[in-house]
Amino acid sequence: MSVVRIAVDAMGGDFAPGAPVEGAVQALRADSADRLEVVLVGDRVAVEAELAKHEFERSRIRVVHAREQVEIAQSATAAIKSHRDSSIAVAIDLHRRREVQGVVSAGHTGVQVMLSVLRMGRIEGVRRPTIGAFIPGDGGDSFLLDVGANSDCKPYHLVQFAAMGSLYVSNHKGIENPRIGLLSIGEEKSKGNALIKQAHELFLMCPFNFVGNLEGRDIVRGKADVIVCDGYVGNILLKFAETFHYLISEKLQDKFGTIPNLQKMDVLGTLRKSFDYQEKGGVPLLGVNGVSIICHGASSPRAICNAILEAKQMVEERMVEKIRNAIETYHVGIFTRGKVRLKEWRSS
Repeated sequence: MSVVRIAVDAMGGDFAPGAPVEGAVQALRADSADRLEVVLVGDRVAVEAELAKHEFERSRIRVVHAREQVEIAQSATAAIKSHRDSSIAVAIDLHRRREVQGVVSAGHTGVQVMLSVLRMGRIEGVRRPTIGAFIPGDGGDSFLLDVGANSDCKPYHLVQFAAMGSLYVSNHKGIENPRIGLLSIGEEKSKGNALIKQAHELFLMCPFNFVGNLEGRDIVRGKADVIVCDGYVGNILLKFAETFHYLISEKLQDKFGTIPNLQKMDVLGTLRKSFDYQEKGGVPLLGVNGVSIICHGASSPRAICNAILEAKQMVEERMVEKIRNAIETYHVGIFTRGKVRLKEWRSS
């Protein structure tokens, strides 16, 4: 298999450029097959100074200079207009010119999403790209989407999120026919707001393994492999999940911290690992013509490393091509079992 080249926004995140640079070095070490190369994008002097702290194979890392970096407090629109040579913009342009096959950033999420859509472009037929994230639970993780790209959605958007999420999980987790659930305030199809009720009707017409509505308590019970909601709800859930393990860990330590058997079983370590966002690295933006991995602003080197490896895996799985083929198939009518016409789908 050919070499996969991933661009990393070296100036993005709370601990840049140290964390992105160290994460890139860790990713190269983790790639035992030597099929990974990394392009670090940012202030050349600062990036080279960080690289000097590490031992690595220089032929597998290249530095591309970018004069500017986006401040997290800026609005996405203003940042794009005023920072045309920012590290994230330059990284995405490398992808657009096909000099790299993926982009990883722990910087401004809104800017990364907007630039990915504007410069990579959407896959034909995709109305709204979506961000998905794995939430741990009984029997394995559930893939929750959208978790922040789309606060206001229409029923058809949720169906497309499910289509892309199902394909991603199928390839990424090896699940042949992922179970899909629609997040609501009750299991009955009559429950939920207008968006959920209308989306439920559309899901019943689709050739998905649709298991119906799920309540909040079902998220960690392993009832679905893919859970769909709008980005407003999904982002709140994701932020809550990121802090949940700290609370549980502290409570367990307060109550059982002196019991040797608990320490031997490494219960706390297992709990932290299952809920720790660093283990997943980043979340994919699905629906664009490229691989764009969005990382937490406080990402550590380990998180950046895992995000780079995630991007590499998506490239090797040809995820973009598979989503493109799937959406094209859905739009010729197979997707709806003939009950909903293409015109109606596009106007939803």
